[in-house]
Amino acid sequence: MSIEAHRPEHRRAQRDGRERDPTHYPVEKKVGEDSLQTWIVELLRPLIERWYGELGRPRFVGADQFIYYQQFDPSKVVAPDVYVLPGVAPGRRVRSWKVWETGIAPSFALEVVSSDEPYKDYVDAPERYRELGVKELVIFDPDWERSRDRVRWQRYRRLKTRGFVRVETTNADRIYARVLGCWLRVIGAGEQARLRLATGPEGEALFPTAAEAERAAKEAERAAKEAERAAKEAALSRIAELEAQIASATGAGGKGSGAP
Repeated sequence: MSIEAHRPEHRRAQRDGRERDPTHYPVEKKVGEDSLQTWIVELLRPLIERWYGELGRPRFVGADQFIYYQQFDPSKVVAPDVYVLPGVAPGRRVRSWKVWETGIAPSFALEVVSSDEPYKDYVDAPERYRELGVKELVIFDPDWERSRDRVRWQRYRRLKTRGFVRVETTNADRIYARVLGCWLRVIGAGEQARLRLATGPEGEALFPTAAEAERAAKEAERAAKEAERAAKEAALSRIAELEAQIASATGAGGKGSGAP
């Protein structure tokens, strides 16, 4: 059944929940976060938002908010490092998200493996995202080389016949995110590692940040003006050359006509 068909039911549940639900749903984390994780998210979240905008399909792209997926049970919660809410406009204020109020679960989520509790993201996260109903989950481990049983990328998909399963693992520098319709690609290494979006058959072209796009636009404008200036100078030079040829020919003709 479509989201639209579910919405009357969710509106009733929302009204009932407001009247009957005494549950406290926290909106803030009480734990610290690895700075590398923060830097990765700060770059990637606005990139995904711009990407959807360029496609003409704007989406809300959030980071680190609590998403509750079972009413009356605040333990049924995830806090994706980055997530996409389909059908929700960008710019909306979200303190926390309760799936039963709207019937909308994230279509995509990204988890950056914690340096303190790496196996939480390997073992617990996939099951929670399965319960949530997310279509695609990508798990990125920036410290994958520390152990032989860790991997740089994992990708989970919700399949019609198999449910929510892991469909890909790789230690390559990029992985294709089907829901996003582009590649996720690691740029830099160690503490300088960042995640970027990339396009092309093999993810060879980086999707620009807003600053990069602005610089490229300014450079293109300067190049266009320089080309226009050079074309005008070439045209004026050609005109001057033709005028000189005409003057020379006219002078030579005049001398010839005056000879005995």
